[in-house]
Amino acid sequence: MRRHFREPGASPAVPSSAPAAPRLVPAWVALVVVTLGGAASAAQGAVNGELGERAGDATLAAVVNNLGGCLLVGLGVLAFRTLRADLRGLRRAGLPWWAYLGGLGGAAIVVLGAYVVPVLGVAVFTIAQVAGGSLGGLAVDRAGLAPVGRIALTGPRLAGALLGVAAVTLAQLGQPVGDLALGLVLLAVVGGVAVALQAALNGRVSDASSAAAGVAVNFAVSTPVVLLVAALAGALTGPAPTWPDAWYLYTGGLLGVGIVASLVVGVRVVGVLRTGLLLVAGQLGGALVLDALLPGGPGVRLPVLVGALLTLAAALLAGRDAGRGSGRRSGRGDTSPVPSAGPAGLPTQTSRANPGDPVERPSGRRS
Repeated sequence: MRRHFREPGASPAVPSSAPAAPRLVPAWVALVVVTLGGAASAAQGAVNGELGERAGDATLAAVVNNLGGCLLVGLGVLAFRTLRADLRGLRRAGLPWWAYLGGLGGAAIVVLGAYVVPVLGVAVFTIAQVAGGSLGGLAVDRAGLAPVGRIALTGPRLAGALLGVAAVTLAQLGQPVGDLALGLVLLAVVGGVAVALQAALNGRVSDASSAAAGVAVNFAVSTPVVLLVAALAGALTGPAPTWPDAWYLYTGGLLGVGIVASLVVGVRVVGVLRTGLLLVAGQLGGALVLDALLPGGPGVRLPVLVGALLTLAAALLAGRDAGRGSGRRSGRGDTSPVPSAGPAGLPTQTSRANPGDPVERPSGRRS
């Protein structure tokens, strides 16, 4: 990220050598990418769950998952000069220190899942997590923590969040329910809020540099936390685990990189709430496919199919009136000028007298 300075009194025009403003993908592309990320999340949950079961400790699966993601990120840093430049550029981006802590949200949900799911059951944990993610998405979008800036709390957005929670509840019908401990349910809700914050903060980092840099920072922050929790829990010092031979059980890190990257793409275009809802829709769709294709699976379950479709509808409903936000943040945290979409989707610059003034967006693009 280069900064261009001009002498006092000089023309405010950007020099011809200045890099062009980052071009965002069309909204429909972002929606598809996030949905595919949700499907990858379903596959990640399946392989990590089986790996943890065979190894004898769910925390070990989380460790393998994050170490695998870190290994891929490290190889990317060594192989691509542009990624190294992007990471160095973050030092000049002017982001506040807390913007780099998005990976803590990912670590939180991984650790909570390992210890809370066995007590609450998958169904209750999933519903509580999605409820927390929807609540967190509404709050984060309203606060303007994501790169798209502030998005008003409108009726369609609230209705979309509620519909998403109802859809996930429907999809979990028939799943086993464990002990309904209120404290653990609240922890699962907090985990969902943490995931919303993770998406927003990683989006800010990527907006200041690149999507690859956002993914790299996420794993650099989350992996030490997962290792620390595993060490404190004794997972790293106990009896030697029995590692399975099946190669696909070690692909959680690869899937995790894809999931984080899809979230980075989504929050920069459609905000945190819609990104979270689309991720859940993809998760349900991916789970449906896995149930139908895996040997011994339960086959196609109607509640999951209906839940996936309703969650997708919730994401579309939450996108109505999305143009009422106060404008997209720039990567350096300044609020003027504000990029907006011009002809053919090319970024242009729109100035406003006050940072709090709303920015009109072309009707063809929604945030």
